Amino acid sequence: MLKTYKGGCLCGNIRFTAIGMPNNPHTCSCRYCQRHSGSLTQAWVEFNAESITWDGPGGEPNLWRSSGYSSRSFCVVCGSTLGAVDDEPVVALVLGTFDSPNRKELRPKSHSYISKKPKWWCIQVDTDT
Repeated sequence: MLKTYKGGCLCGNIRFTAIGMPNNPHTCSCRYCQRHSGSLTQAWVEFNAESITWDGPGGEPNLWRSSGYSSRSFCVVCGSTLGAVDDEPVVALVLGTFDSPNRKELRPKSHSYISKKPKWWCIQVDTDT
């Protein structure tokens, strides 16, 4: 049986259901992630685009093109960050939007752009499975 993950934005306008195994759970401190989230580090997990359904009253989130291969997604009503939609069939969802973000398989396993974090910001990624 495939696992199901649910989540959404702050106001509930945008909701999602992801079915299947998440890929590449990680954190990132690149400037795009910092600016998009308003935090020093963003926590992400990826799913194949076909395994995501946008099932809230607002439908799909709004997109803003942030790079040559990806768009950042957000709720137009409350402004919540939801993730990124890549040109390849990948949707990366931010962990804070999940109804149950503490599920073991969502735990970040790596960190991208660690050189962009402030020197005083401590990041610990548990690579044990």
